[in-house]
Amino acid sequence: MGLLLVGSMACSSASDGSSDGSGGTGGGASSSSGGTPTTSTGEGSGVSSTTSGASSTAATSGSGGGAASSSSSSSSGGGAGGASSSSSSSAAETSSGSGGSPDTGFQPCPATGACKILPLGDSITFGLGFDGGYRVELFHLATQDGHEVTFTGTQQMNGPAMVDGKPFPRNHEGISGETIQQIANRIPTPGLRDMPHIVLLHAGTNDMYQSPNGADTRLGALIDELIAEAPDALIVVSNIIPFPSGANAVSTYNAKIPALVEARASKGAHVLFVDQFKDFPTSELGDGVHPNKAGYARMAGRWYDAISDYLR
Repeated sequence: MGLLLVGSMACSSASDGSSDGSGGTGGGASSSSGGTPTTSTGEGSGVSSTTSGASSTAATSGSGGGAASSSSSSSSGGGAGGASSSSSSSAAETSSGSGGSPDTGFQPCPATGACKILPLGDSITFGLGFDGGYRVELFHLATQDGHEVTFTGTQQMNGPAMVDGKPFPRNHEGISGETIQQIANRIPTPGLRDMPHIVLLHAGTNDMYQSPNGADTRLGALIDELIAEAPDALIVVSNIIPFPSGANAVSTYNAKIPALVEARASKGAHVLFVDQFKDFPTSELGDGVHPNKAGYARMAGRWYDAISDYLR
């Protein structure tokens, strides 16, 4: 059994009224992005691991995946938008990585009907800075390949009404300002109320400026909770995208995530890793924390590379 490294965000207001303000020194993942809406297709560089459901590994131009390197830019200024330096990588790398072929013994999606995907995280999952976030491009990629997917979640619905001429599923479980523990508090209720077939987890950005110590341990506990509560789902865990104001903390945290996933995959859990940090340019952070349209498209491409072989 192995772990899939695919070549990754934070916050929005909850529909149930439980919004955690993201103010503070780290850039409070709650301010709106001013990112330029440049069009970009998401790339999935770095697919290189296995899961209990993936029997083959796809090598790509990515790092092969282990720990993400430290952020290419750093900022001493606190607060969102504090990062003004640009990444040395100004354009996304093209990757031929497909995410690996799934083991026919594990198929999370139903033979008929939509595969239910739970976007789980903070404001980056919500899509602050671009309405619908990575979910818009992810839906487009799946639809253009003939896959039927929908999104689940209980939080404030957002995103366009239509994508590619089809109604866009506007559900998600992304909550502004939430830390890993706060996200975990929503599992299993209400997050798994509509049991998903696939979970996309991007969490930890808010921990990086509130309490980075022990973030990896908290993430591991959250992964264990998801595995226990949704044993038939594919749990896709990413490291976090660059957060220049907390670059050192991000580097330390991200470096530990592949091993967390591998340890669980090696015991038979349906879990895989996606590298959302690698080659993510700070020019695609609209406010120093949240992606702009191009950054969200990049994230979508990497999610899609990880899950495409599991879709029907």
